[in-house]
Amino acid sequence: MIKEFKEFIARGNVIDLAVGVIIGSAFTAIVKSLTDNLINPLIGIFLGKIDLSNLKVSIGDATFKYGAFLNSIINFFIVAIVVFILVKIINKVVNNKPADEEVEETPAASEQYLEEIRDLLKEQAKK
Repeated sequence: MIKEFKEFIARGNVIDLAVGVIIGSAFTAIVKSLTDNLINPLIGIFLGKIDLSNLKVSIGDATFKYGAFLNSIINFFIVAIVVFILVKIINKVVNNKPADEEVEETPAASEQYLEEIRDLLKEQAKK
């Protein structure tokens, strides 16, 4: 069972997935910092508030923190845009590989002989 587990973990897809998750979580932290420290203050200037995350509405004992929700939406859109751009770039790089020059294939000698024989047989059949 341990051997099977080692084989499973050593597969390329599992390692790629692990790397993707780690990079994704690090990227999320960067985007959260960007949103909290740069974008929200900029939006806050226009709304007259300095920190969007503190926006909330209280109804009775319930508090709705819609500012934190707005932060999450902004984070999502930033991540979505960056992922979209990365996918576009990767697709462009992968799909625009320089195509090998098309080389005209010359038929093998045996194929040429067979074609000549076929043509000769056609000519004899016409006579």
